[in-house]
Amino acid sequence: MKKEYNFTKGKRGAVRPAPKGKTRITIRIDDDILEWFRGEVDAAGGGNYQTLINQALREYLNQQQQPLEELLRRVVREELNNVS
Repeated sequence: MKKEYNFTKGKRGAVRPAPKGKTRITIRIDDDILEWFRGEVDAAGGGNYQTLINQALREYLNQQQQPLEELLRRVVREELNNVS
């Protein structure tokens, strides 16, 4: 190990650039939400909680974009199942 290091040509920022299709952001998430996602990853035997958050957000977006007819059919089916 050296006594001194020269950082005059050093660059700030991420060590590795984000992969194509990904954007590095800073986001504030409530502690309990983050702990839940981390717990889910631990319970599954490992993985990446950020991937799990992406999947949850993607699923939410898909549900929001359902055609009205499809949404109504799903709601009716769920209600009929609750009646019987």
